[in-house]
Amino acid sequence: MRASFFTLGCKVNQYETQILKQMFSAEGYDIVEFGEQAEVCVVNSCTVTDTGDKKTRQALRRAKRENPGAVVALCGCMPQAFPNLCDELPEAQVITGSYNRKGLLDAVKLSLATGERVIDITPHQRGEGFERMRAKAFDEHTRAFVKIEDGCERYCSYCIIPTARGPVRSKPIEELQTELRELAAQGFKEAVLVGINLSCYGKDLGLRLLDAVKAAAAIPGIERIRLGSLEPELLTYEDIKALASLPQFCPQFHLSLQSGCDETLKRMNRHYTAAEYMKIVKMIRSVFKNSAITTDIMVGFPGETDAEFEASLAFFKSVGFAKAHVFAYSPRAGTKAALLNEQVKKSIKEQRSHRMLTAAEQAREQFLWSQTGIIVPVLFETSENGLNSGYTMNYTPVHVACSENLQGTIRQVRLTGAAEDACVGQLV
Repeated sequence: MRASFFTLGCKVNQYETQILKQMFSAEGYDIVEFGEQAEVCVVNSCTVTDTGDKKTRQALRRAKRENPGAVVALCGCMPQAFPNLCDELPEAQVITGSYNRKGLLDAVKLSLATGERVIDITPHQRGEGFERMRAKAFDEHTRAFVKIEDGCERYCSYCIIPTARGPVRSKPIEELQTELRELAAQGFKEAVLVGINLSCYGKDLGLRLLDAVKAAAAIPGIERIRLGSLEPELLTYEDIKALASLPQFCPQFHLSLQSGCDETLKRMNRHYTAAEYMKIVKMIRSVFKNSAITTDIMVGFPGETDAEFEASLAFFKSVGFAKAHVFAYSPRAGTKAALLNEQVKKSIKEQRSHRMLTAAEQAREQFLWSQTGIIVPVLFETSENGLNSGYTMNYTPVHVACSENLQGTIRQVRLTGAAEDACVGQLV
């Protein structure tokens, strides 16, 4: 039998799809590309925005249309956050949530055996543990994404994720190290530690994120360690100094900003001010010689006035980000922000998005050109038609024209210029 998978959303979702592929493969399934003929089609959903829900519905309809006789299964954040939508998703013959991944395989087996529709969404509850899972391979050949944390308890006013993902829980250190040893043995040189609220790693175990990074750094063969998105106010100066002492640590910090205006941040229920965010950025730059600060920033949050937007834009420009994801606020059912009055008009959000995107593009170009003239180690991930591409420690993409296949190697490169959202360089 064959099974195909379609994944929406974050790196955590992608990691979990990898786990599902392994589970189905161990049961004798051949894993094929989504769109190919298969007896089971799995859609792993994201529900951060309404757009994610729409894409999930589209994927379900596509799977049923292209494989009318298949069992179409839906899992992930959308059904976990909104179990009441199950009746509106007739294409999905099996529906599970964002917890109990093994439950999906069991539900599919039951549906295949009986022909019945199976809905099995395990509710999140206080005290639940980290679901044991260990990735054995990835589509990428040099970088492994490793989920070490799940859940969020921050309750930002615009975000449904605490409902979809439940309380904070963390992967035990021993399990993390076992997973990394196996991945290193396969030739993976870089580990990216990811989570739903990564900064809260260890809260349930009496540990901290720094403990996970140190544990990863102790694994022979793992030459680089990178972190996923972080809540800025949970990063201390002591943490930054400790991370700098680890030669494997990559100085790229994705610090989610959301807004550069204090009044907007309060309505978002974020737990820092713009000044506190800038203090953290300066601490990082004082410790790491050539760090990259990346971020997410939202425009058009309910109640955002022209003055608040201008304050946010000015702050954004003052930071000097290496890269930014800009997006307009969209109401999310089940969140406090969706109930707020003073929703910003679509036309105004579009105007503000354009201005913020322009600032982000300018910041990106300035950052890339600031990298030129230096010599840095690059981990090459692809090699095609004489063009080798990879990333520096601070996650600057680099292209090197070279007839040699450099995939999977770390080589010293002199960065000589920038073009098309990347630096170009020459082997030293």
